[in-house]
Order: sequence, then structure tokens, then C-alpha cells
Amino acid sequence: MDNKKLKIIGKNRLDGSVTISGAKNAALPGLAALTLSSGKIKISNVPNVNDVRIMIDALQSIGGDISFDNNIINAELKNIKSGVFLGDNVGSIRASILFLGPMLARNGYVRVSQPGGCPIGHRGVDFHFEGLKKMGAQIEIIGNDIIGKTNGLIGVDYTFPGKTVTGTENLIMAASLANGDSILRNSALEPEIDDLIDLLNKMGAKIRRDGDNILIKGKTSLGDAVHEIIPDRIEMGTYVIAGCFADNNIIVKNTRPELIENLLDILRKMGVKINIKNSDIIISPNKQMSPIKLETMPYPGFPTDLQAQLMALLTQTDGVSQIKESIFNNRFNHANELNKMGANIVLSKDIAQITGVTQFKGNKTVYATDLRASAALVLGALIADGQTIINNASQLFRGYENLPQKLSKLGADIAVIN
Repeated sequence: MDNKKLKIIGKNRLDGSVTISGAKNAALPGLAALTLSSGKIKISNVPNVNDVRIMIDALQSIGGDISFDNNIINAELKNIKSGVFLGDNVGSIRASILFLGPMLARNGYVRVSQPGGCPIGHRGVDFHFEGLKKMGAQIEIIGNDIIGKTNGLIGVDYTFPGKTVTGTENLIMAASLANGDSILRNSALEPEIDDLIDLLNKMGAKIRRDGDNILIKGKTSLGDAVHEIIPDRIEMGTYVIAGCFADNNIIVKNTRPELIENLLDILRKMGVKINIKNSDIIISPNKQMSPIKLETMPYPGFPTDLQAQLMALLTQTDGVSQIKESIFNNRFNHANELNKMGANIVLSKDIAQITGVTQFKGNKTVYATDLRASAALVLGALIADGQTIINNASQLFRGYENLPQKLSKLGADIAVIN
């Protein structure tokens, strides 16, 4: 999909229901966790997105017997023939770093390309390295590769210097097969981590959470499991935000509303009416929405992964809104692209000031700098007067399953083009 673009003709009302896929950010660590077990693992509700397919290819390259059909993965890694994960594909995604902990725990050796992912600012892996070293691993970087070795991991009492999702996931997986008990303090609280813990416990691990402390009793081996990935809260939030634009009428299905409670509270303050019925979220937009001020924070705060999408919506509020980005230091790249389409967004370091109401202009070509920025540009293009071309659409397909098809079903005029 690297050379693909999106063509969107705006001003089409979105009406109907959309079903949320499984969480990409839960599926990726779940796939890395497969390396911990020699048993048979079945994982359902796995989104068919680029990052997932890259992880599957990586697992197959080290000897994994893996099938992926109808959003279900059946996997068995009886024997690991190699500890080497290299190549442009593996290195192109952030989740490649998640092979580090589990492969050290089971294989004693791992070599993986340094992780890529979205260009949204500093995403250091020092916390991963520090924790694994305390567990008995040797970590070195040679060129663009991370190499890990160990004669056996031991349990550790480790405090993360700061909140880190992938760091927490990496050390949980490593500790699952370590010799002895571990306590991981100041661990991240994201629900995708709890989904990973659920999967590992089904595989036979002994893990429990006590607030932001995670307690793990090391096991000698893990076995069979059947698991279902949680719904994707970022996809959920993206479609909820899409439903907030004037005249749209969207029911978002297969959700867990509690996972995006912070977003729902903000939207209610803006004047959007939200009705929750079982696992459905029904949005009733208000033509006159109020501006707001917010700051991105680690879960359960407002997620940085929904910042760009909400910014697109705030251009339609009557007044001046403000977003402070506290997670990543380079996550306002979409603002300039939205401005090309007619938005009035002024940046000052980590603060974006958005003045509305503005009319988005079509007949523009914009560039998707990262996964969530691409979603914001789609939202802007859907309300623009005319045609919008979004370049670098491969970013979108890294994390949103069947987005063009889902939006077309709702009434959008959207097409993937060369």
C-alpha cells in the first residue's frame, strides 16, 4: 500500500452503523507473546492491518506455524529456529521491540531491527533495556540492530522511571518465564496491557495487577490458550468523533465505552449528545459545539492517539480551543496539513490553538505524516467542499481495518487510488 492515496469527495452525510475491529495495540503484543509458548494458541478478533501482517511474517520467519483467516490467528511455535528478526518490514513498526523480552526469556538470544513506527517524536527504549539488564540480559546496539543475550532471566523488583506502554509489556513477557518473582512498579495502565496479561494468564502465567504495580510469578513454560482481543479504543474514538460532525448520524457498535470515557466526557462538555446502549454508542451531533481546553495524558487521561482526530473536530466549534500535547514532542504535524484545507490552527511548542468555525476547502492535496494524523485528514476531507487527495495513505492502513470500506458503507465518497 506504500504508493496508494486516498481520494475523498466531501460534503456527504454519514449515516448508519459501523462495527469496531479488534485493538491493533493489543494484538501486536499478543503476537509477540506467542514466542513464549510451545503450545497451540488461538486468538480471535485480530484486526487485518499492515502492522499485524508484518508481525505474523516475522513469527513465521523464526519457525512459527501460523494461519490468519477471518480475523482469527491459530499459532504454534514448538521450536524456534532463529532468534533473528531483521529486514525493512520488521524495523518499520514500533511493535518489533516487543520481541525483545519474550525471546530473551524463551530463547536466550534475540536480534531485532531498531523499531520504526510513526514519526511523532522521541520514543526511547532505554526503560526496556534497563529493566531487562536488571533481569540478567546483556543488551547492545550494533548499527541498526538491537542484540540481546542471557544465560537465564531472573525475577526483578523494578520501578519504571516514567510511564511506558511497550516497556511495561516487554518486561511483563520477560518476567513470565524468568526464574523467580517480579514486581514492576509505576507500570502503564493502558487496557491493552491488561489484555496482554489476560492472554498470558490463559497460557499459564501467574500475573496480577495491583494499581500501577504488576506482580509476576515466573514459570518454566507456558502452554495452550484461547483468547479474544478487546475492541480498538482508538478506532472507536475516531468513529465517535466522526459522528460528532453536523448532520451525521452514526451508531458505533462492538464497543467498550468505558475505554474512552475521557473522550466521551469531553464531547459531552462540547455539547454532543451521547447515548450508550449495551455495546453501542449513539452520537447526536450539535450544530453549535463549544470550544474546550485539554491536555493529552497517559491512560486513563485523554489519549495522544485521539489528539489529531479531535483537533479536526475542534475546527468546527464556535470559538478558540486549546490542546496541549504532553506525550510526544512531534505530534502536531497534521496541523499544517489541516491548515492547507482551511483550518485556523496556531502552534506554539507543545500547544495548539484551534479557532473555529472554519470551512474546509477541497481540491487540495495533503500528506499523512503518521497513522493518527491520517485519520484527522480523512475527517477533514469528509466535510471539505470538493475533492481531497491524501498522500502516504499506507500510514492509515497500518492501524485501521477496512477504513475506506467502513466509511463508504456510511455514505462517504472515498476511494483508494494509485
